[in-house]
Amino acid sequence: MTVYIDPPSWPGHGRMWSHLVSDVSFDELHVFAAELGVPRRAFERDHYDIPSHHYADAVAAGAVEIGSKELVRRLTEAGLRRPKGRPAPSARD
Repeated sequence: MTVYIDPPSWPGHGRMWSHLVSDVSFDELHVFAAELGVPRRAFERDHYDIPSHHYADAVAAGAVEIGSKELVRRLTEAGLRRPKGRPAPSARD
């Protein structure tokens, strides 16, 4: 099980955000996020949005810190990338 997180460098709603992804499955990602106490509503297409004040919690729980470009590369290579404007396959969510 490997879950990845990028640095909190994405602004929104008055704070900075990270992205939490899996390169194995969405099921793995959902389990990890639930164990962190992240609400399902934080899931957006192919990742969870994690506020900067929870970044260290995610890393302590086992998320591997990687850069944003590497995160997208791993997500894409795993076939789990869901860019905006493309329908989400129901079998993977």
